Amino acid sequence: MKPAIRQPIDARARQHAAYWAFLVHRVSGLALAAFLPVHFWALGQALHGEAALEGFLRWTDAPLFKLAEWGLVVLLSLHLMGGVRLLLIEFGTMGGLRKDWIAIGLGASLCTGLMLAVSLNV
Repeated sequence: MKPAIRQPIDARARQHAAYWAFLVHRVSGLALAAFLPVHFWALGQALHGEAALEGFLRWTDAPLFKLAEWGLVVLLSLHLMGGVRLLLIEFGTMGGLRKDWIAIGLGASLCTGLMLAVSLNV
């Protein structure tokens, strides 16, 4: 059996908007997965009593935490819109890697981030 011949990597594909949409979807999913243990730990503070939960909630009023909260919401929105885009490609009547769906998803995520930033009043 012959060894497989490795093809050179075509860097042009990494310049396409669909590649960047894939990369944002993958990275946002990994970041959200990394956040889950922290979220469960925060919820677990309620099991240690009211004082522990109150101390944690007081800590979350810090501006740095508000910035992280904003980033989390933007990541969640980006991941959601990337997933909707993939569903439209898979189950929609129009196939292909539509750049306008990427732009709509990015715009919706940015609007979500701006609305949260305005509502945080940091």
